[in-house]
Amino acid sequence: MRVLIVDDERPARDKMRRLLEQESDVSAIEEARDGVEALERLPAFAPDLLLLDIQMPEITGLDVAASLPAPAPLVVFVTAYDEYAIRAFDANAIDYLLKPYDQQRLQRALQRVRERLAQQRAALTVQSMPPLLTDEAPPPLQHPLPAISQLLVPERGGTRIVRVEHIQWIETADNYVVLHTADGQPLMRQTLAGLVDKLGPRFLRCHRRAAVQLDWVVSVQHLDKGDGELILRSGARVPCSRQYRAEVMERLNGQ
Repeated sequence: MRVLIVDDERPARDKMRRLLEQESDVSAIEEARDGVEALERLPAFAPDLLLLDIQMPEITGLDVAASLPAPAPLVVFVTAYDEYAIRAFDANAIDYLLKPYDQQRLQRALQRVRERLAQQRAALTVQSMPPLLTDEAPPPLQHPLPAISQLLVPERGGTRIVRVEHIQWIETADNYVVLHTADGQPLMRQTLAGLVDKLGPRFLRCHRRAAVQLDWVVSVQHLDKGDGELILRSGARVPCSRQYRAEVMERLNGQ
């Protein structure tokens, strides 16, 4: 089991590491001092479990949990405050550890994590098995995990939380992308292709430098040579090149 400890207090991280090192199936442990650092470490470390503090500088653990890309690691919240319990379980937390906790309480939480991981592995094994030779139709595959609901955008002096539903369209800007929302156009250091993949099927590439959230499109303006413009509910006009136009029209027709 690969575990990422996320807590802004060094003594809390040290205690958790000491206890985890006594668990034989914990194969790798890394630490993050806040939510932004945790999200930065996720792609390279690929943890099975986040042990996530709730009250941290800049962004809370609840915001981090809501911003996890799919497939997301399992989450156990670790906090000194019990008033967040309901919101934590609404965020699909496996468990909720109240500080101070001991080895026995942590082990109960880890056992729940092990059981959930075993269920996930079993489901993947079933899906990867070849279909039986039978007249019966195979059972449908489970729905994929939902895409993330918000993005955390570092800004000078803090972090902006951008709800994905508020992003109308996205365009490239050198090594960044611009998120066009009604409240502004924050920049993220990210590739357009990588971000569209992370945001899920509601977003579609419509130009080599642009992608659009399909729910915002109200009409399509046809231009010369097969190009076009997508008119959004906000009045924004997004370029749609002929390379992407057929797929855009097919997706709009299927909504």
